[in-house]
Amino acid sequence: MNAETGIKEVHKSTNKSPRHRARELAVQGIYQWRVSGNDAADIEKQMQTEKNLGRYDKPMFSSLLRGAIAQHSEIEALLSPCLDRPLSELSPVEFAVLMLGAFELSQKIDVPYKVVINESVELTKTFGGTDGHKYVNGVLDKLAPKVRTVEFAARKG
Repeated sequence: MNAETGIKEVHKSTNKSPRHRARELAVQGIYQWRVSGNDAADIEKQMQTEKNLGRYDKPMFSSLLRGAIAQHSEIEALLSPCLDRPLSELSPVEFAVLMLGAFELSQKIDVPYKVVINESVELTKTFGGTDGHKYVNGVLDKLAPKVRTVEFAARKG
């Protein structure tokens, strides 16, 4: 458990892709932002000074962390109709993963929606509670057709 972020530390692993590792770090940063209210740039700088981060896609990490935090109001507005409770009642891990997943679904259209959802489920399994991944999967399954209309239309076409 990391004293700064309050969530389980995930050490580098050779079988994780640099993109997956970037998402793990982004979730940790969003979590830290949620509980501390610190600025995204400060969180990014602090995280990058830590040792044992493993191989990760630094530009992707920065883009995800800064983008999700900068656009948190818009992302929260996208997520709210898909939730069964207020955002404030989500666990900080579920909140962080959903913020990241919704940001990627709405802003990173080069990443297929199924990849975004799968990555979000895996992140929740890594950092979250026992059944949190099921909740995250359900929420993002509701959101995906709303923000990826072209991708869903192509599937039906």
